[in-house]
Amino acid sequence: MPMIRETILTTVGGDGRVHIAPIGIIADGDGWIIAPFRPSTTLDNLIAVPFAVANYTDDVRIFAGCLTGRSAWPTTAADNVPVPRLAAALAHAELAVVDVTEHEQRPRFHCAVVHRRSHAPFTGFNRAKAAVVEAAILVSRLQFLPREKVEAEIAYLAIAVEKTAGAEEAEAWVWLTEYIRGYYRGQAPGAPSDA
Repeated sequence: MPMIRETILTTVGGDGRVHIAPIGIIADGDGWIIAPFRPSTTLDNLIAVPFAVANYTDDVRIFAGCLTGRSAWPTTAADNVPVPRLAAALAHAELAVVDVTEHEQRPRFHCAVVHRRSHAPFTGFNRAKAAVVEAAILVSRLQFLPREKVEAEIAYLAIAVEKTAGAEEAEAWVWLTEYIRGYYRGQAPGAPSDA
């Protein structure tokens, strides 16, 4: 089973608009594979502008925010690709698409790392950060998972949030749980895809 790293991916469309999305990228030797679902903005952007930035951040509000309609996170220019990076990234990897494996549901964009850079120290995760990332993944799959499974996993993840969350994790948790409640009441839009 390949290693998957949860990142915030930035891409740019042909119109120059920046798209920010949480997505798990798949280890591929010295590079990474980006496998967005069809249809998605990430997929369209990678076709139009075959570059991306994998942003490594410990601010879990960005994961939660992108999935709950809060996607206006500050960016800044990357060093070597025409796609910006997150201003809040602790580190980032600039990626260039070198090959595409077509698939009707999830094409795979094989990417070479053209540049890496660190910006701030990583001071470690607490259990609440990991719980928020897991809850964000559940939100991205609400349309596919049984409600009972989602509610059981959220109840379990809530224990870590209640015991270890700081202000950022608590805020992100509220966004996600409110979104889930709204989804099941029919008051939230369809669950967002991975990208």
